[in-house]
Amino acid sequence: MNKLEFQKNLNYEFKNTKYLEKALTHSSFVKEKSERCSKNNERLEFLGDAFFDAIISEELYNRLEDVSEGKLTKLRAFIVCEKSLAEQARNLQLGQYLFMGKGEERMGGRNRESILADALEAVVAAIFLDGGYEATKKFVLETFEKTIENALCGKMKKDYKTELQETLQANGDVKIEYQIDKEEGPDHDKTFYMLLFCNGSIIGKGVGKSKKAAEQNAAKDALESGETNVF
Repeated sequence: MNKLEFQKNLNYEFKNTKYLEKALTHSSFVKEKSERCSKNNERLEFLGDAFFDAIISEELYNRLEDVSEGKLTKLRAFIVCEKSLAEQARNLQLGQYLFMGKGEERMGGRNRESILADALEAVVAAIFLDGGYEATKKFVLETFEKTIENALCGKMKKDYKTELQETLQANGDVKIEYQIDKEEGPDHDKTFYMLLFCNGSIIGKGVGKSKKAAEQNAAKDALESGETNVF
């Protein structure tokens, strides 16, 4: 990996490039090397997801003083979704810098939306560990500037999960749960089958190449089938 070249894409220079290397290490690479799973980027992805949400939430809160919680939630969902993350990962040419197993690479892993989105979240965490919160905030806001502007201008992709939640909770509190019914395919090319429960009853089913996509499709199924009258 050309560390210097990719850091130029990020517009951030790491003091400790080990954070960057780990952020770009997919689990398939570690498995082929028979090393511990802690050496892949999944733990960093977990941390980066939290900071990414927090930074976008803070930005929207500060820029939209008179906007309701529900509207802020919709805007945030548009910005932090898998598709949005993958789009910016492609802009950064992140896929070509990933450490990836040969099998995953042959199956198109370097351009797989879920892998790119997860890796970008891991990069966010790596920047935080290396440079702190302000450096992370600068990177996130610069990288997602256009996405944020599109959200504020109303150029939003439909978020079925948020729409479903608002519809179901319009008349009172309900318990909404997404559960994986089954998974098919090898690790590098899984398909997820999701069940959507409301107050213990199945109201939607969805299929996707990632858990997030399957959840969105389950919510879409519930909305389009009319299975939202739970009272």
